[in-house]
Amino acid sequence: MNRAMIGTLVASALLLLTGCASTTAPIGAKRDVLVHDSEATISRFQVNDADMDRFFKRSYGYAIFPVIAKGGLGVGGANGRGLVYEEGKLVGYTTVTQATFGLQLGGQSFSELIFFKDKIDLNHFKEGNYEFGAQASAVAVTAGAAAAADYAHGVVIFTITRAGLMFEASVGGQKFTYSPITD
Repeated sequence: MNRAMIGTLVASALLLLTGCASTTAPIGAKRDVLVHDSEATISRFQVNDADMDRFFKRSYGYAIFPVIAKGGLGVGGANGRGLVYEEGKLVGYTTVTQATFGLQLGGQSFSELIFFKDKIDLNHFKEGNYEFGAQASAVAVTAGAAAAADYAHGVVIFTITRAGLMFEASVGGQKFTYSPITD
């Protein structure tokens, strides 16, 4: 497979995903569900690893994605919606899309928690066009995993698998949007 073909496949997957993750803020009951699910997901991260508390205490802010759905068959993608907190206060909404290519088959859902070391790192995220390249790595949360984790380029990423099974040896990155709370 040549580079042009790979680029076309990745671009197609991104176009599909862009339509799936709306950047508009949820309203009413959908907002309440997102807040509830986010709080429950944070509790799940903390229960799975008590060392996670050090990041909640020391980080300037964080983004929480209760559910990111992912699937692939050669070309894959993922998307989800979450919340952004600054100094413990809810400040906005975020979406994530991901496109991957390579050897992959299946589907899964997972939760993701991104901590921002300081105000500069969070503000960069809040500019609304933030990306993690294929080289970014996440820590799968198990007991004690957060104790060994540290920031890389001002962020640290944690994930917990929710459901599904996916075989994957692929390359891709994540792209995020941000919209502030206006009400």
